[in-house]
Amino acid sequence: MMIHHLLINPLKGELKAKSTGALNMEVVAITGAGGMGSACARRLGPGRAVVLGDFDTQCLAATERALSEEGYTVITQFLDASDAGSVEEFASLVDSLGPLRAFVHTAGVSPVMASADKIYAVNLLGTALLLDSFLPLAGDGTVGVVIASMGGYSVSLSAETERLFATSPTETLLDIAGKLNNNDRSTAYRTAKRANQLRVQHDARMWGARGARLVSVSPGIISTPMASRELRTAAVAEKLKNAALARIGTPAEIASAVEWLISPAASFITGTDILVDGGVTATLKWH
Repeated sequence: MMIHHLLINPLKGELKAKSTGALNMEVVAITGAGGMGSACARRLGPGRAVVLGDFDTQCLAATERALSEEGYTVITQFLDASDAGSVEEFASLVDSLGPLRAFVHTAGVSPVMASADKIYAVNLLGTALLLDSFLPLAGDGTVGVVIASMGGYSVSLSAETERLFATSPTETLLDIAGKLNNNDRSTAYRTAKRANQLRVQHDARMWGARGARLVSVSPGIISTPMASRELRTAAVAEKLKNAALARIGTPAEIASAVEWLISPAASFITGTDILVDGGVTATLKWH
């Protein structure tokens, strides 16, 4: 069994990879090696090969080491979700390793991490690029899970804009976002995540034609390095304080939802979003 590892040239900063071959096991592809990505890897990884992709090579290498030391079969690949070539390379690696059991897309940037343009490039375009690239890999029993956000429920888009985000060719999505003329980071984030939910609804039929399912999960405020920066803002802290459960969620709780969604117990669920937010959205709507 050949395992693929990251190799980083400390002098040139170049990222290379050892050659790898097919594995005699199911493959779980996960984008994002941070909190939710690593939690999903631990929950879905036993008995399977986990392929991790991330833009942050230090985080990727650290997660690979930790999972390998725990006995997981881990394959890692640099991934820039906003770049079509990088996405294709990641999908090709997954395709070369074995049958795809699950694809879990957790990678993204938050309003405190990037500009509106970057948020649209990574969270909006990147998600669509990955869905396009992984559709041909899907087969009987494959499940795709896109991590969206509860923020997708709190943005107001016209019916026409929602239709465009759901159905338009991937290469036009940034133009559609640009026509909204909104450079507010929070609005861009919520818009991109709403578009992710819509894209899943639309693409589920194509996945179904291959015997596969496609769903999205919209977390609330989850205890990850990304969320810790968000919690410093008064608006996010206020939402958490007034939510039905009034506590922060954990990456393991999102991983539990993902594990259930890829299991036979959820075999009739596709083309929809599962809200896992501790009651924040319900509280905002009714209280």
